[in-house]
Amino acid sequence: MSKFINPTKVITGINTRWSYANVWQAKSINGGTPKYSVSLIIPKSDTVTVNKIEAAIQAAYEEGESKLKGNGRTVPPLSALKTPLRDGDLERPDDEAYKDAYFVNANSSTAPGIVDADRQPIIDTSEVYSGVYGRASINFYAFNSNGNKGIACGLNNLQKIKDGEPLGGKTRAEDDFAEDDDFLD
Repeated sequence: MSKFINPTKVITGINTRWSYANVWQAKSINGGTPKYSVSLIIPKSDTVTVNKIEAAIQAAYEEGESKLKGNGRTVPPLSALKTPLRDGDLERPDDEAYKDAYFVNANSSTAPGIVDADRQPIIDTSEVYSGVYGRASINFYAFNSNGNKGIACGLNNLQKIKDGEPLGGKTRAEDDFAEDDDFLD
């Protein structure tokens, strides 16, 4: 039995860091349809993942040429379109988490499946936060909506690999109270 390979689907590497992780409840951005979303921070050194993403963007472009053409006479070149793989050094120079990294913002109207390193479902919402490291199953597709054309990134599923320093200045309760055992005195 042959297995179908989807050229627009990517599983990121294990050193991908999750930021702006809205994966438990859909959120509305600027009054739009509520969506689940995460910013995936991919080290520039993870060339395997970066190359897979670039190939998937190219495949989504080729699959979506008729959509991208719309009512126009020609398909705009990929280089002229908005694409989801962005350079953290250029777009987020003041954010240390994005240094020497690319990032992709992925979203979905349906909740992603979330599992741990052993592929067991994660139920405790405190286990997944902005700053953890894990893999993401994402897919790329062409869009042409309200005059905007490009390639977007859909969020499928997430696999937490390990904890990381929380991003956004929020600390974990376990860490805040770990040092001070004197309160019992």
